[in-house]
Amino acid sequence: MPYVDRQNRICGFLDIEENENSGKFLRRYFILDTTQGSLVWFMDNPQNLPKGAEMVGSLKLTYISKVSDATKLRPKAEFCFVINAGMRKFFLQANDQQDLVEWVSVLNNATKITVPRSGDAPQQCSESAMELLGSLKQVSYKTEIVGGVPIITATQERGDGLNGAERGGVRKPVPNQPYYLSRGPLEQEQVIKAGYCVKQGAVMRNWKRRYFMLDENSLGYYKSDLEKEPLRVIPLKEIHKAQECKQSDLMMRDNLFELVTTSRTFYIQSDSPEEMHSWIKAISGAIVAQRGPGRSAATRVK
Repeated sequence: MPYVDRQNRICGFLDIEENENSGKFLRRYFILDTTQGSLVWFMDNPQNLPKGAEMVGSLKLTYISKVSDATKLRPKAEFCFVINAGMRKFFLQANDQQDLVEWVSVLNNATKITVPRSGDAPQQCSESAMELLGSLKQVSYKTEIVGGVPIITATQERGDGLNGAERGGVRKPVPNQPYYLSRGPLEQEQVIKAGYCVKQGAVMRNWKRRYFMLDENSLGYYKSDLEKEPLRVIPLKEIHKAQECKQSDLMMRDNLFELVTTSRTFYIQSDSPEEMHSWIKAISGAIVAQRGPGRSAATRVK
């Protein structure tokens, strides 16, 4: 889902058809900056790229005439929408129906032009990123302590024209989702949640994108979703807690959560606030299911 980052820009991952009419969509990280009047996209979140990494593409908001749903124009491209910019049409794929609706709305709102009076200079719509997103979605969360583990769940979600059930949509399938028996140590376990996050290294303190897989007994991460052997497997019995990172401001990272284990604290960055809370809830729930209520990693039976 699009979210507002620390610089008050609307950000998120989308797939874009960079070569017109090629039918090939590539995963990119988009930044809608209303103060600069531009939509830019990168290979990944710039926080995870080398310093000074160049953008893959950019588009001035003044060139955009309309953004609309394109599922009928591209029936084979799921959750597709189109940006009309002069003689060029940019086709993009959202992650689900809710994601599509939100991106179409914020882009259209960001590109509204105020018609000037004679002698006045044109002015770009000055709505802030929070205002653009605020009219679409307001989500609150509650935290419950179950067996000594914090469980975070959404308590309220409302938006114009869509209720909570309608907004859920059907999530776009992730290519190469690992629900088959070709993995390493995790292959015989039931997969609870899987997907890409960015993790800080223990030694170099650099950030790298890794593919995480949570099962009933452990959380493992791989170099990519195509790898069979994990780089590391963290047993759930060693995890004290999973929670939103208290040092996110200091570390200058959005959507950051931490895993506190017996040996170290892992810092992990999700692609959106929703994904961050989803990972925390999934890991915390798996810990409770394995350990039972009222027991911590320090008091487990030996």
